[in-house]
Amino acid sequence: MTRRPAHGGRLHAAARRWGIPYEEWLDLSTGINPHGWPVPGIPAALWQRLPEDDDGLTEVIRVWASPPTGAGVLAVAGSQAAIQGLPLQRAGARVAVPAPGYEEHRFGWLNAGHTVVALSPEQIDQQLDRLDVVVWIQPNNPTGVRLTSERLLGWHQRLAARGGWLVVDEAFLTAADTGSLVPFTDREGLIVLRSVGKFFGLAGIRAGAMFAIPALCQALNRSLGPWALSGPSRYVMAQALLDHDWQQGMTKTLRQDARRLRALLADVGLRPSGGTDLFQYVPHPQAGLLADRLARAGILVRRFDAPSALRFGLPGCEQDWQRLQAAMQSLVN
Repeated sequence: MTRRPAHGGRLHAAARRWGIPYEEWLDLSTGINPHGWPVPGIPAALWQRLPEDDDGLTEVIRVWASPPTGAGVLAVAGSQAAIQGLPLQRAGARVAVPAPGYEEHRFGWLNAGHTVVALSPEQIDQQLDRLDVVVWIQPNNPTGVRLTSERLLGWHQRLAARGGWLVVDEAFLTAADTGSLVPFTDREGLIVLRSVGKFFGLAGIRAGAMFAIPALCQALNRSLGPWALSGPSRYVMAQALLDHDWQQGMTKTLRQDARRLRALLADVGLRPSGGTDLFQYVPHPQAGLLADRLARAGILVRRFDAPSALRFGLPGCEQDWQRLQAAMQSLVN
């Protein structure tokens, strides 16, 4: 059995390890928007009834993401549900995942019995004709690397000609990002995953969507079974996607915060090599040591070992910014 990857956000474990109470931590380990969409009161009936697929959520998702008319749309319990379910829809595939990249993709395909290779984009270019499935994360988590739509669609064309798949995980796209491949998902073999967890700051409701040809959406839906996404989650997701004013305002806020975080890190000699409006990625040969020193100050960041690097999410308020700045300055003094 392949060992499940570790993730950011494990505050209870951090509190036990470092002896700092849970509520005293500043968690920058997840890349989730700290200014989450303000969830309204949830109608009481949603807690008392089973979820219903004809509640209008699919139509709201279509307006939000703009898939073509011929594409299928499936609301899922976060991108994770599709990441786990898609490998069960194929047999014996040779699958490429990004190196480095979100490890649940590798875990899902390995756990379903496929052969998985971790490759850079350049290596994928070279080996594409020997692959059945390519998974790409756009922008990449944790590096922030983005590929052009033309390059990704070129991969898809070559894969689809042999019955292959291109799976694009767009979990970290924000409302202002261009280059989504959702508008092309009526093409067989192209699968795009979206989420409300990161940009909307709603990771706790476990809600997202998959876009692909209708037959594949229907097959995954059958595999997931009834009521895969809870009624309250469906309601909150729909309301958030309809709130266009919040999305526009939050786009500006996150861009300002991202610039501030890049500058803060650069000022202490930790210049990011990449990132998004939600996190910054800093390669460093002593990433583990730096992460431990920050943890002693009650600040949790995400560390990576291959290659050695740190990922910093955004602080949520001015007090958190000042706390991070003080801790970072202590690292170099």
